[in-house]
Amino acid sequence: MAVVRIPEEHRTLNDDQAVGTYLLGRGIEFERWTPDGRVADGASADVILAAHAGKIDELKRRGGYVTADVIDVTPDTPGIETMLAKFSSEHWHDEDEVRLIVEGRGLFHVHPADGGPVFAIEVEAGDLIRVPRGTHHWFDLCGDRRIRAIRLFQDVSGWTPHYTQSG
Repeated sequence: MAVVRIPEEHRTLNDDQAVGTYLLGRGIEFERWTPDGRVADGASADVILAAHAGKIDELKRRGGYVTADVIDVTPDTPGIETMLAKFSSEHWHDEDEVRLIVEGRGLFHVHPADGGPVFAIEVEAGDLIRVPRGTHHWFDLCGDRRIRAIRLFQDVSGWTPHYTQSG
């Protein structure tokens, strides 16, 4: 279950409906996703993609995505600090950022263009999130430093971050 924290308002949302409504009001799609079947921990990326092909195909049709892959980050991932440094600086993309969380947890921080308060979305296994193109955001792992997610792309080369240099 995703959790939204809005520090400036001293507010936390942890009910799927409240989270979905809040995020949709900011242009971000969220849904609680029930996988078609259980995939064993440590399964290969190919097994994960095959097991969730139905949902991936639905998202491809709905959003014009052309490819999907699996990102798998653990505390033992080589170069993890360098990788996280790229994700944790505020940036935006020319295409949507779509994630179906398979294992672990992560934090998307969103800096709304309308001047609204910055908020954080903590996602976990079973959460599906679509951050629209152009949305200023950054990402970090939670304390367990573990996430495995299916990513969908509208361009086969993947997305490129455009850093805002906001600090």
